[in-house]
Amino acid sequence: MTNLFPMFLKLEGKQCLVVGAGKVGEPKIAGLLETGARIRIVAIEASPSVREWARAGLLELELRPFDASDLAGAFLAVVATNSRNLNERVYLEAQSRGVLCNVVDVPDLCDFFYPAVVRRGDLQIAVSTAGHSPSLAQTIRKQLEKQFGPGYAAWVAELGETRKLILASDLDKERKLDLLHSLASREAVQAALAELPELATNAEGA
Repeated sequence: MTNLFPMFLKLEGKQCLVVGAGKVGEPKIAGLLETGARIRIVAIEASPSVREWARAGLLELELRPFDASDLAGAFLAVVATNSRNLNERVYLEAQSRGVLCNVVDVPDLCDFFYPAVVRRGDLQIAVSTAGHSPSLAQTIRKQLEKQFGPGYAAWVAELGETRKLILASDLDKERKLDLLHSLASREAVQAALAELPELATNAEGA
C-alpha cells in the first residue's frame, strides 16, 4: 500500500455525502457533525439518532436508493452499507468525479481512513494502521487517553493565548521563537504535570 499522508482536514461548510445511515454509518455521521460540514445522507433506512439529527436540521436526510448524481458537488463521501456491489459502485463513481471516498471497513475502497482519536479540546492525537488493525489503533488510543488527561484541554487553550501574546509583542523574531519553544519543552510539560496532576490520569505514563 502507498504510504499515507497524515493531515487534519477543515470540513466546515464543505459538502459531505454519506451513503448508509444504520449502525455502521451513524458514528461516522456523528463525527462529521462535529466539523461543521454540510452533511447529506442518502439511505434506504436510517437509525433513530440520524433521523433525530435530520429533524433538528443538523443534516439533510433522503430515504431512497443512491444515485450517481448524489456525488455532484461533494468534497468527500463516506459509504456505510452492507452491499458490496453498492459500495464498489459508489467508490468507483466517486473516483471518476475526483471525490475523496471511504468505504467503511473496506481498506481497498478507501482514499482516506478514520483514525482512532484522542481529543482533549483543541489537542487531537490520531492513530492509524491504514486499515490493517483498527483494534490495535483503539488499544493505542486507550493508552494515550491515560497518558494525556482531560486537563490538557485547558492547558492547550492557555498555551494558545500565550502564543498570541508573544507573537503580538515587540520582541525580536529569535526571542519569540525561543519563548514559543520553551512553552512546549519537555521541562515545561514535566513542570505542568507536577503542578496539575489532572493533565494525566497516569502520570508515570507521561
